[in-house]
Amino acid sequence: MAVYREYLHGQVRELLTRYGRIDSLWLDFSYRDHIHDGVPVWGGKGAADWGSADLLAMVRNLQPGILINDRSGLPGDFVTPEQYQPSGPMTRDDGVPMLWEACQTLKGSWGYHRDNRDFKSVGMLLRMLVDTVSKDGNLLLNVGPTGRGEFDAVALDTLHGIGEWMRRQARAIHGAGPSAYVPPPDCRYTQRGDRLYLHLFAWPFDAVHLPGLAGRVVHAQFLHDGSDVERELTDPDDQHAYATSAAGQPKGTLTLNLPTRAPDVEIPVIEFFLKS
Repeated sequence: MAVYREYLHGQVRELLTRYGRIDSLWLDFSYRDHIHDGVPVWGGKGAADWGSADLLAMVRNLQPGILINDRSGLPGDFVTPEQYQPSGPMTRDDGVPMLWEACQTLKGSWGYHRDNRDFKSVGMLLRMLVDTVSKDGNLLLNVGPTGRGEFDAVALDTLHGIGEWMRRQARAIHGAGPSAYVPPPDCRYTQRGDRLYLHLFAWPFDAVHLPGLAGRVVHAQFLHDGSDVERELTDPDDQHAYATSAAGQPKGTLTLNLPTRAPDVEIPVIEFFLKS
């Protein structure tokens, strides 16, 4: 193990000294001796085996601005939940927000597996992406190449589908993050400065109601084609309000009147220009 540890540290030193500035170092890990499905698993490795304290000290000395994940057996700069979506932004035990990255696969395995056909759909992967950004995280999406170093046809079609959606909706993702506004059911918000983005995971019957946005929106449009979205603000105390889409909504709610049919995009996105 001492021989391997010296080799490992030498390889990391080479990576961090021969290729210019490195922004992020992603380490993987093994468990120390532990119980898996009720069966003891022996022979795992941990921080002492890897020499993690010395390793991380060397990394930060060579690349002071680098970000390191949390898989060395010691705390890192960001955490890496794998194969699940956290229910909210990730925080420390004392509530302080943490940088995090959701580690997901295109199908059920990290490496290529010919007989594994558990491909996630384009829509599911895009919902993962939006959900991650809305919770202030980053999405790591793994695609395993075949033994010939190529992506198979399903993987290529899936990546193409993601790319087509991103071609029109990218500004709701790149440079965007969470919003303080609470989205309606089956929706997510992302925000970039004074632009707020409503991602509609499920298409409503004819209207969507947005708490707290009354008086805050200058303009609303679909992101995929730039077409206007009709806005409605109704006083719930108005005796005639029962005849409108905004009926029964609390004060401060902005109502959007939407087409009966959903747009032909995987996840429709509405862009709001907010008052500064």
